[in-house]
Formats: sequence, C-alpha cells, structure tokens
Amino acid sequence: MTNIRVLVVEDEPIASAAHAAYVGRLDGFTLAGTAPDGQSALRMLTEFAAAGSPVELVLLDMNLPDLHGLDIARRMRSAGHFADIIAITAVRELTIVRNAVSIGVVQYLIKPFTFATFADKLESYRQFREQLAAPGAGSSKMGASQSDVDQAFASLRAPSELPLPKGLAPSTLEAVRDFIRQQPGAVSATEVMTALGMSRVTARRYLEYLADAGTVSRTARYGAPGRPENEYRWSRA
Repeated sequence: MTNIRVLVVEDEPIASAAHAAYVGRLDGFTLAGTAPDGQSALRMLTEFAAAGSPVELVLLDMNLPDLHGLDIARRMRSAGHFADIIAITAVRELTIVRNAVSIGVVQYLIKPFTFATFADKLESYRQFREQLAAPGAGSSKMGASQSDVDQAFASLRAPSELPLPKGLAPSTLEAVRDFIRQQPGAVSATEVMTALGMSRVTARRYLEYLADAGTVSRTARYGAPGRPENEYRWSRA
C-alpha cells in the first residue's frame, strides 16, 4: 500500500505542530497538511481531491473556533469527501462519542495523549486498511468474508488501558514502548535496562505492564544458562 495521506485539523498551533510531527514519525503515513479551522479543512480536502491526491485520513479536533468537529464530519460526507476520521478532543461526554461513531469516526483520542498512544491508534488504523486491502480479503466472488471483516475491525480495537501502577512514570513508559517498537525482534529486560539506563527490575516492571495491557507479546527465551528469561516483542507493528 502507498502511504496514507493525513490532514491534521487543530486550532492550537503547538498541538497542531505536535500532531503533524507525530505523523511524520510513523511509517506508512504522509502529512498532507494542517488546517486551523473547519472551513480551511473543508477547502483543503476539496483542493487535494481536485489535484488528484485526496486525503485518506483526517485527524479532527472536535472543538474548533468556527465549526464543531461533528459538523465538519457531516459536511465532509455531504461534499463527497470519504476520508476516514480520527476524532481528537478533550471532551469526554458519552453523547459526543456516540455521535462521532454514528457518522463514521473510526478512532477516538482523548487529550492529552503521548506519542505512544497516538502511534497505537494510527498503527491500528493502518492494519485495518491493510487487512481490508489484502489479496485474501474479498478474493472470492462474494467479496470479503465475515472473518475478513471481523479481523479488520478487530484491529481498530486497542488493548484495554490498564491503570499505571504506583512507581511507574508515563514518560518512562513511553520511552520503553518507543524502544520496543523500533526493535526488529524481541528484547529482554536486560536489553531494555542497558538501552535506557534503568535497573533490570524496573525495566521488567514496565515490560510486564505492557504485556498485561496487550501492547507487547511475552514469551520465554531459552538457550542461556539458568532460568529462562522472558522476552518481549511489539505485538502491533
């Protein structure tokens, strides 16, 4: 698949720049542009489509100075813009979430969030697209099977967020997650300890938390003297 073209719609300059930079750090995504308000976003979507390079994903802030995110989403659909939407907002009302889902929002991010959380959501979305576009999906005359569709939509559901245990810091957790994501294979607590400059016990606590949350897979590593050491592999890359 080609890179997914992303439009960031955010009125706060610092947040907009951060989200744009986050997109730039992820494989499989390309930043198409940033828009400070709803009208600008709708205009840019039209311009990109007319130029033959339509936006495929909109990171849409729900609270903009001119239009609410839900109104923007409805106007997008009315204008024939069918880019997927990830809603980004500080609003936690259940009614907003329900309305967002009803008009086709595929993911939901609550501010403030770390790069690791952002990356998880976009990686899930990328897997969703890739699974629906895979040769096996829809290869029969009847199109995609129920299992094809189920598997694709399952990729959008992130593992449950577990409460962070006492003594674990969000910034350090993000550093551990980023380190594991960048590794081609599995890593041990000793390797995380060496790379990030923490004790082995501390590294293991973070790794076990990530394993329990479903972010990494955990298996026993054999071959060294003594008891086998667990190794951890990014499970959603």
